[in-house]
Order: sequence, then structure tokens, then C-alpha cells
Amino acid sequence: MSAFDNDASKPEEEIDPHFEPIVQVGDKVESKTMEEDEDALFKMRAKLFRFDREEGSWKERGTGDVRLLQHKTTHKVRLVMRRDKTLKVCANHMISSQMVLKPNIGSDRSWVWTVLADYADDEPRQETLAIRFANAENANLFKEEFEKAKAINENLKEGESSAPAPSEPAKEEKTDVVGEETKPTEEAPTQDAAAPEEPAAKEEVAPATEATEEKKEEEEKKEDTA
Repeated sequence: MSAFDNDASKPEEEIDPHFEPIVQVGDKVESKTMEEDEDALFKMRAKLFRFDREEGSWKERGTGDVRLLQHKTTHKVRLVMRRDKTLKVCANHMISSQMVLKPNIGSDRSWVWTVLADYADDEPRQETLAIRFANAENANLFKEEFEKAKAINENLKEGESSAPAPSEPAKEEKTDVVGEETKPTEEAPTQDAAAPEEPAAKEEVAPATEATEEKKEEEEKKEDTA
């Protein structure tokens, strides 16, 4: 038996290679969609289109769930729709009283409406949108919920406009004059207050009477006769 045969008969040693990753993967970052503080009032699958004014034709924006979301604090309702798989926003706007759902010509399962400010892109844009559902029943359900949301936002708007403005606290007027001393005010005497007493008159000495003069003359005569 050759030396090669002896080496071949020995079992091979197990090798456990350890490699350090070149790029360190950090912790997962939670991305917020601003929908965490909202409740879904309506959700249904549909296909959305937008009208291209330059070409004069409809362009498909995407297929996914159209939702009516109400904010938990402000109670305002907006329409949000995301594409399947990519979840990219294809419609995002508040529902206002100016929006009117009009039936699409030749279809009983789609609606058309105009949006003054849609935030599907980075900047708000005026859009004419069309949405198509699987059947007429789903389309009518969407219209009912859309009208309810429009009424909610309209009532909230009226409540904000009728709320009274907060009144400002009354300011105290200062009567102090810089550089002058304030003097205490004298109170006017009341009717019940007693008048001050007049000082007592001085006693006058009464003049000498005639009886006293006669008495003096008699005494003088007695002295002369003595």
C-alpha cells in the first residue's frame, strides 16, 4: 500500500470558515406613512386613472385599495390610494364640498371627479381622476361613503368658522404720572357728619356801677371829719 493510499484512508478534517461582513447592516428603521393616527372608514379594490391634458387621453395610475381615512384628532377625512406591491401613493387628497362624483360615460361602475390639490407627487397638483370598480354595486358603495366623508368635512369647517374668537383680557389703565407725587384724595364729608364746634366766647369784665362810687365818697368824708 502506497503512502497516498494511507492518506486517502484518513477522514478529512471539517473546516468551518468564518467571514466578517464587509457592510454592517444597521437596525431596521420604522417608516411612518402618516396613516397611524387615522381610522379607515372605507376600503375597496379599484383601478385609478388620471386625465393627461397635454395628450387629451386617460392614463392609468395604478391598481390597489382606495381608502377613506379619518384623523383621530381633527376628524377630517381624506382619500388615499396605493399601488399593489410597490405601495406607492397614486392618490392623496382631502375631500371637499366642491368635489362632485360624475358617472363616466358608458359605464355604471366608474366615477370621475376633479381635485384642486392632490398630493400623490411631491407637490400638489390639480388633477381630473377616474376610478373604476369591479361592478356597479361597489361603485355605488364608494359614492355613498364619499358623500358621507364630504358631509363630515363640511360640518367641521362650519364649526370652525362659527367658533367665537377668544376675547383679550381687559388691560388696567395706569394713572400714575412720571415725576409727580400722588396725593391722597380727601374724602367728602357725609351728611350725617357733625359740624365742628365754635370756640367759647371770652368773658367780658362788667363796668363799675354807681353804688360803688357813692360808697367811696362816704368813706372819703369820714376821713376828712376825723
